Amino acid sequence: MNTRIRVLSVDDHPLLREGIAMIINSQADMTMVSQAAGGGEAIQKYREHRPDVTLMDLRLPDLSGIDAMIAIRAEFPDARIIMLTSTEGDGEIQRAMRAGAAAYVLKSVPKNELLMAVRCVHAGRRYVPPEVAARLAEHLGDEDLTPRELDVLRLIRDGFRNKQIADQLSIAEGTVNFHIKNLVDKLGANDRAHALTIAFRRGLLQI
Repeated sequence: MNTRIRVLSVDDHPLLREGIAMIINSQADMTMVSQAAGGGEAIQKYREHRPDVTLMDLRLPDLSGIDAMIAIRAEFPDARIIMLTSTEGDGEIQRAMRAGAAAYVLKSVPKNELLMAVRCVHAGRRYVPPEVAARLAEHLGDEDLTPRELDVLRLIRDGFRNKQIADQLSIAEGTVNFHIKNLVDKLGANDRAHALTIAFRRGLLQI
């Protein structure tokens, strides 16, 4: 048993966790040591079992998968975590990889590719499937939105008008207009509504 790759699965869908456990436990060189349904539980289970590889969903009911990963890696810097998710936006892929994910795998992959990712990450390598790499390459060289531009975009999402955004952020309305022009240009959008659509699609903003 000690030679097996010990896996922790984190997902809020019980049926999916069961399916992943069956796939992992069917392998001679792997075993599922524990499962968690949320980010807080994932941190607790990681401390308890110290798995070799963790499969972490991005969307969890309490902490996001990225926040849970950051918390685990702050305590255990060598933690090897694979983001296993249905989220394809390049913004979320970038955030996950920058935060220390060893791999980013879509739930739509064939089981053999998931197993390859687990073995690859366990061996100390990163794993980025071709479709994920293509998503990243699509926006390679694009200028990132600044934290302030993201603040403005979130307030637009929440239905605030420019004057209200200025009040919320304690800045001049002219500055808000400047930020909106910049973020519309950076996203290649036609207007603020189109910018929101693009930001949602790319995972730069959550609904």
